[in-house]
Amino acid sequence: MERTFAIIKPDAVGKRHAGAIIQRIEDAGFAIRAMRKAWLTKAQAEGFYAVHLGKPFFPSLTEFMSSGPVIVMALEADGAIKKWRDLMGATDPAKAAPGTLRKEFGSSIGENATHGSDAPDTAAFELGYFFAGVDLI
Repeated sequence: MERTFAIIKPDAVGKRHAGAIIQRIEDAGFAIRAMRKAWLTKAQAEGFYAVHLGKPFFPSLTEFMSSGPVIVMALEADGAIKKWRDLMGATDPAKAAPGTLRKEFGSSIGENATHGSDAPDTAAFELGYFFAGVDLI
């Protein structure tokens, strides 16, 4: 079993899509090992996305991610990282495959409903960032 990190972003939470997204996560066979609602400060968003510091989209990304509540989750499944990325779909909802979360719930490349770790080392960092000291049951 593998663990990955997921976020339901402010756009999807604000549009009241969180329940539908969580249902899709469970229907896809993921075990939700931890979940909580949070409202990131700008500093927390900047720390989380520090890997993108200096990129042109960094200011708008961190502003967006601190603009409203998010739901952060630790997901577990066989091949969880790839499985979650496949369920999310392409970063740009216009290019995402039908049936993916971003196609269904995202509205733009910036407001694309969900985030997910892209590799085991990223998942470890992201899980630790939001669930440090939490027993992922």
